[in-house]
Amino acid sequence: MSRPSFTTTFTTTARRVLMRLGVFLPTGNNGWILSETAPQYMPTFALNQGIVSRAESFGFSLGLGMISFRGYGGSTEHWDYTSEPVTQTAAVLATTSSMTIFASVGVLSIHPAMVARMAATINDVAPGRFGINITTGWHRAEYAQMGMWPGDDYFGYRYDYATEYATILRELLETGHCDFTGKHFQVEDCRVGFHPENHVPIAAAGASERGRRFAAQFADYNFTMAKDTEGIRAAQAQIHAAAGENGRDVRILTQRSVILDDTDELALKRIEHINAGADSVALANQKGHYAVDSSGTSSAAAEASIATYQAVDPGSASLFAGSPATVARKVNALAAVGGIDGLLFSFDDFGEGLDRFGDEVVPLLDFDIAQ
Repeated sequence: MSRPSFTTTFTTTARRVLMRLGVFLPTGNNGWILSETAPQYMPTFALNQGIVSRAESFGFSLGLGMISFRGYGGSTEHWDYTSEPVTQTAAVLATTSSMTIFASVGVLSIHPAMVARMAATINDVAPGRFGINITTGWHRAEYAQMGMWPGDDYFGYRYDYATEYATILRELLETGHCDFTGKHFQVEDCRVGFHPENHVPIAAAGASERGRRFAAQFADYNFTMAKDTEGIRAAQAQIHAAAGENGRDVRILTQRSVILDDTDELALKRIEHINAGADSVALANQKGHYAVDSSGTSSAAAEASIATYQAVDPGSASLFAGSPATVARKVNALAAVGGIDGLLFSFDDFGEGLDRFGDEVVPLLDFDIAQ
């Protein structure tokens, strides 16, 4: 089966950087800010469809919807209301025209043969525009409530489990047939009615050494939350070395939060207003859920970074806050690092914030936006 060529992201000094823009879609209520004074909204189809439609008009070409089965409560009931991203993505893709959207799949929640069948169906609706983001599952409470948690030793073998999962998934996507016998999965003469004619890209967000080896073996994209230039370059070096050992080309996606206002000072005041309403209960619950993972991988790193008294860290390198000119300058600096195929943005306000970004920041970008 022929594969589409990927956009070249490493450039010489004579070439302009080429990078995709994307949206980290709010498939959970209130997005990624745990505060009573941040915009409050539900993750409806109408909201996400509107975001993707508007993002397409600004030249965005990527979207990603996260998966969560249990929220963090508190006064904001943060993520107590979440959509199912595969289902919602199918509907959004049917009503939009150009963006590729990755829907997150928790490997403990659904069999890979079912995911392959769903991917084939959605690809028929929107050829070449559906992707899968594989998540191994670190949040015990999400799966325990459904009787799907295999025990806390899963923290140690989750990538071995995911390796078997992805082996079956990829073979079914590529050939429509799979025979496989492993420790965690056994499929005998498994068939999918029809498999996608287009390549279905896979993303994986592993940040640990084991997670990146998994991404290098199975994914087209490694989604990294690295915050600074040093972290991004380290992620690039790890993923490209591991991918090279597998004879594969794996690209880098990363994410940044955007808070825009007319001036840098007003953006800071907006952050102060958001932090004044920080949902300390939800933040403490979030931190506590991460702390359950004692494996020392990305979940432990995330737990250490969460402040239970602050919804937005104004000093975080992953936050692009300020006037349109300031935000554009930060985006340009990140693009200049090179090697990033796509940059996904989340906003405090997915209405005004996204529109201002498209109208006032995108024209100031000094790199070429890939489609």
